[in-house]
Formats: sequence, structure tokens, C-alpha cells
Amino acid sequence: MYINAHSYYSLRYGIVSPEELIDIYLDFGLNYCLLTDINNTSACLDFIRMAQLKKTKPIVGIDFRNGNEQLYIGIAKNNIGFQELNDHLSEHLHNKIDFEHRAPSFQHVYVIYPFSRSNQKLRKNEYIGIKPIELIRLRLSKSSIPKHKLVCLQRASFRNKTDFNTHRLLRAIDKNLLLSTLETKDQGEAQDLFLSPDELENLYAAQPYILENTSALLSNCTIDFRFNDVAQNHNQRCYTNSKEEDFALMKKICNNNLTYRYPKAGKPVFERMKKELEIIKEKNFVSYFLINWDILEYARSKDYYYIGRGSGANSIVAYLMRITDVDPIDLDLYFERFINLYRQNPPDFDIDFSWTDRDDITHYIFKKFPHVALLGTYVTFKFRAAVREIGKVFGLPKDNIDLLASGHFHYESLDQMNQLVLRYSKRIQGFPNHLSIHAGGILIADRPIHYFCSTHMPPKGFPTTQFDMVIAEDVGLYKFDILSQRGLGKIKDSLEIIRYNQPDKADIDIHDFHSIKSNPDVNNLLRTARAIGCFYVESPAMRMLMKKMRVDNYLGLVAASSVIRPGVAKSGMMRTYVERYRNPEKRKDAHPIMMEIMPETYGVMVYQEDVIKVAHYFAGLDLGEADVLRRGMSGKYRSREEFQKAKDKFFSNCKNKDYGDEVTAEIWRQTESFAGYAFAKGHSASYAVESYQSLYLKAYFPIEYMLATVNNGGGFYSREHYLHEARMHGAIVKAPCVNESVGKAYLKGKTIFLGLGMINGLESKLIISLILERRENGAFQSFDDLTERIAISLDQSILLIKAGAFRFTKKGKKELLWRAYFILGHQKKSKPQSSLFTEAPKNYTLPNLNIEKHEDAFHEYELLGFPLCNPFELLEQELPPHITANQLPDFLEKKVSVVGYLVHTKSTTTSKSKKMQFGTLIDKTGEYLDTVHFPNFKNKHFLKGRGIYKVTGIVKEEFEHYSIEVTNTERLAIIPDPRYAESAHKQLSSAPTEIKSKGSSRADFIKRKKNKGLANS
Repeated sequence: MYINAHSYYSLRYGIVSPEELIDIYLDFGLNYCLLTDINNTSACLDFIRMAQLKKTKPIVGIDFRNGNEQLYIGIAKNNIGFQELNDHLSEHLHNKIDFEHRAPSFQHVYVIYPFSRSNQKLRKNEYIGIKPIELIRLRLSKSSIPKHKLVCLQRASFRNKTDFNTHRLLRAIDKNLLLSTLETKDQGEAQDLFLSPDELENLYAAQPYILENTSALLSNCTIDFRFNDVAQNHNQRCYTNSKEEDFALMKKICNNNLTYRYPKAGKPVFERMKKELEIIKEKNFVSYFLINWDILEYARSKDYYYIGRGSGANSIVAYLMRITDVDPIDLDLYFERFINLYRQNPPDFDIDFSWTDRDDITHYIFKKFPHVALLGTYVTFKFRAAVREIGKVFGLPKDNIDLLASGHFHYESLDQMNQLVLRYSKRIQGFPNHLSIHAGGILIADRPIHYFCSTHMPPKGFPTTQFDMVIAEDVGLYKFDILSQRGLGKIKDSLEIIRYNQPDKADIDIHDFHSIKSNPDVNNLLRTARAIGCFYVESPAMRMLMKKMRVDNYLGLVAASSVIRPGVAKSGMMRTYVERYRNPEKRKDAHPIMMEIMPETYGVMVYQEDVIKVAHYFAGLDLGEADVLRRGMSGKYRSREEFQKAKDKFFSNCKNKDYGDEVTAEIWRQTESFAGYAFAKGHSASYAVESYQSLYLKAYFPIEYMLATVNNGGGFYSREHYLHEARMHGAIVKAPCVNESVGKAYLKGKTIFLGLGMINGLESKLIISLILERRENGAFQSFDDLTERIAISLDQSILLIKAGAFRFTKKGKKELLWRAYFILGHQKKSKPQSSLFTEAPKNYTLPNLNIEKHEDAFHEYELLGFPLCNPFELLEQELPPHITANQLPDFLEKKVSVVGYLVHTKSTTTSKSKKMQFGTLIDKTGEYLDTVHFPNFKNKHFLKGRGIYKVTGIVKEEFEHYSIEVTNTERLAIIPDPRYAESAHKQLSSAPTEIKSKGSSRADFIKRKKNKGLANS
């Protein structure tokens, strides 16, 4: 009966989920279900999947509209028709053009026009839809439309009036309008309801042939996709010309790289390689490996640094093909975690590139392979965001909306309008809001992407699917994860800096991991937790954990990389793990079966694999069921029937094993809270490889490495803190200089010249001009020389002067500012001219322009974001009595005061939903102070904002890590900004004689300069 039905994937229009839509059809007793979302096919494949599970016939199409104007509906006769629809929709979405009022000449699509467009000649596959309200018009009109071309067009969008009201709110949100100003033309109609077959038959009783035509049309539609079929793989099937050639090539690559990876390969290597190759071939994943290999061959040819991580590190074939750098034999990683005969889901390589290289890799993939698209994802309405959106639509004041969004109110005390906002916000919570892009997923298919869905064109400029990774996997499309991270950029840039700054030491093989992981200096950095700037191991939490675990080797870091994850902490097993790690007696507390399953981690679940082990060995699930459980706990499939079946079997099997309800419940609690956040062991191992490589650079080239960290936008901490760390290793940090600096920070020996690009407000085109002119014609001799050679405005020159970029002239900033105003004050920009003769600039006698102490620091605060001096020098008063970080062990359980410069804070919530805080500061010696701030009245002892604090509290120790349990904090005052002191204004009392003669009075000149901000310089 229906040929036009919407789900909530008709974005900011529809109300029901695809599953609810199917249930409506089933409740009506219909033997089919239809979906035609507006300019969207996001839900189609999942709709088909669910319909097949519910034993009903799915039919899909698209409601083509310009804005809210319905042009026609396209319904796919079959899979080819679905692809035609996707081609048509995608063409318009990519080019951002309106649809023509006439549908193209589809071959496998039924087209239904609304009755308002009935004045055109219809093709064989085209029909006119008649709404119930239009039946009278049809009878009264002299229409020449043949009866067999008329079908029922009851638009099905809403179940009831509440749905319609919700729809109107969504339309107002979409249009960014008050609900009261929403026009009728921008919304659906209240009568667009899901009517039962009996109701439709009554409405069309006088023209029964309309419903008969509709049923006949729908009966001719058949669409079929296979889901979750192990044999179904829609990735590019062959890398070469055939599967046989693919397999031969993969074996050849592995054999060629054997001596590189294993100079003395023994029997275990050959047996493992043979086993993996057979399974990869049997599971039809050979081309998947080869495509990843091809991408990385290109990356190596471009000298791009990358790291392969994830469970793919469990594969010796991936290791031999140089997709990963983790030796699975060395770490005893079992291949079955990555690919096994029971596993339903596809393999997954996560390949990280430097953030500067990933776009080129993506371009290469789109050029190299024929059927490619980025993977989409959906941003959904979160409750607080929904409250804000609906509050605005209702016209509530901002303060009112803020209160509702905060949740700090009593529902009963709210008026009707506020309660309405909350009720409707709850209704749209979880609705898809808009399309986005997966963090790094790329699909490389065996056929056009539009066979599966439509694509849109986001600003990145690559076609992007309208469905997400879960649907892609269901239908047999396995994503390639091409990701970026700044950690790799730091390693790459470090090597380049070393090459130019210490060329005699530039022969570094950063991939010689066997040597790096056994290096005593590198392991010493781990043991002492001096890993600032190093990938994944620099955070305060990781620094504490490494100290507590006494991590001093690769395997220890692999474990720590996963132990730090929220899941282990949430399960309450982090402390248990550390206790058992340090104290063998504590290992006896482990459940005997858990200890037997996980002896390496003392019976504590640390890795994702442990979920499979517990489910398989403890609860008796088979490997396939265990993997379903693991995936479900990650959040992807928790709501699916497969997960619930596996969970039920977990408990029933444990009951049959007589574990006892308490033991079973506790093991399940640990598993459930842990699994969603855990790393696979291979993933942790991959991270640990990168951590070790960055630790090696930090150990032997600390200044170069810190500079690379600054130039890659920092890391966990601010750029200021990484410059502090560079100073701790002997670096001299200087402000930007027009003769030494480039866009980024630059190293010369041990001196770091901050980059011109770090000056807030300085234009990039000026920076490029400065660098090119300097390279072509030599260093600038003076401020005047620069203005004669470069087109520069007064405002830009002031930024350079205040930043100290002209200090090579030996002239003070105030003198230079006078000069800048004199030369550039009456023109937009300097006008450099080439001349055989250069007129010597005039010199003027200026009064004594005193420079206040620490003026530079405040200029640096303003332009760089931090001072280059020691921040403790800016305190208004001398330091109060305190102890330093190194003295904490002498004052255990005693109340002390410390003084530190705030580096980082982390807020969290206690089990009673109260906020607490962890702080990290550095004392005047540069050592770290860790503070713990428990909830108190209005959190008055929390650290709030940058500055130097006096912190008072009790010294605590846990596993040799010392911290302060805070009882009081006080931010220490810094000196007033000397630029605004009274003495600075007195500088203007006598202007240079030559300047006064330039056609205006000294009073006018001073007034003009005050307005320009010179008085505050």
C-alpha cells in the first residue's frame, strides 16, 4: 500500500527508527516493508538486514526533494535499480545542485510523481501518486492519466500527533527558526500518518484500482543483500589478475623479507608463516593484505613514517610484509585473535601516518584503486544538545536553557514550557543529526560503491558513504584504517632536525627495534618516568603507573599501555595488577582458573584477548561466541541479538560449572567494565614500539626531539612545557628573530629560535616574504632595511617589534616602535623599490626610553602565549616557606606546603557523582609535583587556571610514588604588567624634534600614538 515512508534518517524530518518502521508494517499484517528516506540511503542496508531477520520483504527507494518540495519518489525494482538511484542522488550531492523536476530515464526503477506534476508524459516505469485528500480533485479533474498509472501516495511519516509535533521541532531546528515562525511549506502535513490497510481501503473505496496498482508495483520489487556471511567479501577481490597470482605474490613478499625480519629464522617462524598463509587464503583475505602492503610500499617510497597497529600485529605475515613492526613470536601473540576460522568479522589493520602525510596517502588510494570511498558516520542528538536546540526553538532565554542543560533542577518545579523542552529533548535523543566522516576508514570495493549506498562530498573532497562501519562490515565491506597522529610527525621531524643540526650523528636506524628496546639509557627513562613528549607514556597517569610498576623493559611497557586504559581501572583491577606485579604473594589471591588462563598478567584481564580467553576457557563459549561477546562489549553490537545470546550462554554455562552466582557475577562485572576500553595485546605492543622509538630520540637527542614536539603542535602538554623540558636538557630558548627564525621553531646548536608562525596575529604571507627575501638577498641589517625590502604594514611591524624579532639591531623596543610609526604611520604598507642608490635613513635623537624589567615577559604572554623567562621570576613577593619535590619522601604522612607552576589538571567524578581533581605542577627546580584534590565545599581547593600555586596538604605514598592530598591552595600574585605602569606613559612627554616638525603639533602626535596603543608598549 505504501510507496513513500520515512525513518529518522530523513534527517531532521523523520521520527521513527528503521526497526520501528518495520514493526509498523508487521503490526499492519503487511507482507512487505518499504523505506524511502528524503535524499538519503543511510538506513537502506540495515533496513534490508532487519527485514530479512523478521521474515518480511524489504523494498527501498529515495524521496527526491529540493528543500521540502517533493519532486518524485524512486523505488528500486532490484539491486541494479538501487545502484541507479544511488548514482543519481550522489551526482547531485557531490555537485551540490538541485534535482531536475523530471526524473532521469531509469531502467530498473519505478518513478512516482505527486499529483501536482501530472501534466507530463509518463514513461513506462513512471506513475502518478494520489493522496487521499486528492481523490476529490481526481474525480473532478479532466485528467487524461490512464488508470493503470495511478498509485496510492499516502506519505507515511508520523504515528500520531506527538510525532508530528516532534517533526515540527526538528524542522525548526533544521531551519534555525523559532517554532512560531516555521512556515507550512517547510514541514510535513499532519495527515502524513501510518494508516492501516483497512483505513486506506476505506479512503480509496471509490477507486480501488489505485490500491491494486500500488500492490502490483510493489510486488515487482525484489532487493537482496547477504549479511554477516563469512564467504561474502565485497572488498576488491584480487590485487593482481587472479587469486592464485595474489597468493603467490604474498608468499614471495614474505620469503623475500625473511632475512630482514629474522636473520636466523628457525622452525617456529616457518611453521607459523605456513599456518597463517593457509588461513588467510582460506578466509579470502589475501587481497586485503596485499592492498595494505601496496599502500605502505608507496609510503616507504615517499619516505613517510608510519606504524601498523591493532590486532594485525598478531600476524607474522603482516610483520614480514612490513605492515606492522611487532614480532608476534617474540611477544607470544596468537594469530587467532586477528583471524580465525570462527571469527565472523573482518580483519582490521590500523595504519598511522604523520598528520602531514595522511592526505597524500588518501589521494594515492583514490587514484590507485577503482571503487573507493571514505567511510561515513553519524553524529546523533545528545540529550544536552537536544535541550539547547529545542530551548532555542521555543524561544527560551539563554540562562533558562543553561539551567535545563545543566540538569540542576527539580522537574516538578518547572513550568509547562520547560517540561515540554525536556520531554521532547528526550524524544529526539539518539536521533541521527547529521552525517560526518569516520576517523580514518576507507572502503576499497569489488564493485561501484553506489551498489551499496549513496555518497556525499564533504569538504575533504573525497566521496563518503552514507552508512557507517557497522553496516559496511555487515554487507562484507572491510575498512582500511588510514589514520594520522602527531607522534609520528615528531619522530619524522626529529630525524630531519638531527640531520641538519648534528649531521655526524644522523645515521640512525629508528626501525632497528631489537637494539632500541634493549638500550639501557632508553629503559632508564622508562624506569624514572622521564618521558615527557614521548608517545603514549608522557601523561601524569602513565608516569605514575610506570613508577608504580617499575617498568624498565618492553614487555612491561606493553602491559602498562593496556593497564592504563579506563577499562582496567573501571573494573577495579589496576591496583590489583600492580600489587600482583610487585608482590608474588598477592598472586595467590587470583581465582585458580583465571590464573591458569592468564598467568602472564597474574589472573587479571589486561588485554582484549583476555575477554575471549575468559569467555572460552572460564565460561565455555566457543571462539565464535567469545568474539561476539568481545565485540558486543565494545559498544558496536551490544543491542544485537547475537550479543544477548552469548551473554545468556556465559551465565548458563557458568551455572552448569558450579562456579557460584557471586563468582560468576564478579567475573562478568570485571569483563564487562573492562572490555569496551581494552587494547588488544598486539595493539599495545605497536604503541610500545612507537613509545620506544620516541624514548630513544629523547634519550640521545632531547633538544631535537623537544623541538619536533613543539613544531608538531605539542602533545599532552602545552608548547611552553616542552620548551621547559628542552631547557632542562641544556637548550637556550630565544624569541623569534627576523634573521634566524623560519615559520616553525628552528634549532642552531643548542639554541632554539621560536618560529615566526608562533607570533599571534602575524600573517603567513608576510612570514613567507621575510624568509624568501632573506634567503635571496641576505640578512636584514636594520628595521629600516627590512621596510625597504619587504612590504609590511605598521600593525605587522609592531607585532615583530614587540615579539623581540629585531633585537639584533641592539635598539630597544620603544625606540623601534617610534621608528615604525615614523616610517609606516601614514601608509598602509611599506613600498620596497629596487634602486642603484640607497638613501641613508635619517637618524633622530630620542629621549631616554626606559625599559621596565620584565616588559618582555608580558609581551611574550600576549604574542606567544607564555613568557620565556622563568615564571617564578614574575612573582610579586618572595616564595613562601615550602619544600621541593625531591624532599617529599622525607615528609611522608606529614602536612607540608609546596610551590609549583601549574602544568596540567584532570577532573573526574567519584562514585557518588562528586567532582575531584588531579593536578600536576613543576617546582622551582623543574621537578614534578602531583596533587590530589578530593571533593569539598564548592571545590574551593581546586587548581583553577594557569599560574604559580602554594599547595598545602598531606604527603602520601603508593608504590613509591609520592603525591600531596590537598587541604588548601593559594594562587600567588605576580607583578603588575609594567607596560601599564605610570612611568611608561611619561615616556611620551617629549617626542623627537624631527617628528614634531611633520605638520602636526606634539600634542596631536602624542594623542595619535596613544590611540594607536604606543603608550601601552
